[in-house]
Amino acid sequence: MSSIKLKRTLSQAVYLFLVLITVVASGLSCAAIISQAVRTADNRSWVNNFNALTVGAAYILVLIASLFLCIQRRIAVRLKLQRISKTYRTVGAEDLPKSVHQYVTQEYVRACLISHESLPKDIVHEGWGRPGTKYSGIYIRRALLNTISRIDTLAHTVIPMHPKLKPNTRMLLHFRFLVPLLSKDQDGMSPLHYYDSAIQLARNADRELTEEEFELGMHAAKEIEKGLEECRLEMSQDSIGDSVL
Repeated sequence: MSSIKLKRTLSQAVYLFLVLITVVASGLSCAAIISQAVRTADNRSWVNNFNALTVGAAYILVLIASLFLCIQRRIAVRLKLQRISKTYRTVGAEDLPKSVHQYVTQEYVRACLISHESLPKDIVHEGWGRPGTKYSGIYIRRALLNTISRIDTLAHTVIPMHPKLKPNTRMLLHFRFLVPLLSKDQDGMSPLHYYDSAIQLARNADRELTEEEFELGMHAAKEIEKGLEECRLEMSQDSIGDSVL
């Protein structure tokens, strides 16, 4: 902040110095030319000296014109600054000339096309969905971890007294009250068991998840959400039936 003030002070000082030099130089040149006009006159006097009068009038006109231009410039700048909104607002098409708006739009579209064409093609990054597949552009680890909050919200809808989610809690422990509500496969495993394994990999594995592991975790998450959604619908239907009775 102090450096900005110092630069501003130096700038103003330099400006005043240049103005002072200009005024002094103009005054000296005016005095020199007028004195020369007096010396070269026939009567060597100011009286009836047309040349001295012409020189003085010319300098006075230059001074008036300079002051007029400076004042006009300051007024114009102040008026333009007053038109600028003090509050932030988005510049719309109506705020610009039509040609300027078209040019800005064309440049924006051009930049977007260049950015799109500059994206790498047919390159597989570990932990990201492969280009050309339904997982293209998806960060697998984050997408899987984002399902925790959705399932937790549904769990609190079905079971209002469900425990609050704690960081790094095992899904099998946190959603233990949901196990009776979920179906089991032939091995006696519920979707929550598979979901817990996938989340543990996403949280703690040094390597990135593969698409197969991601699909397994997402399938388990959808099964859990499906089961909770069915329970929620049954609860809403029961509440409607009770209210009718």
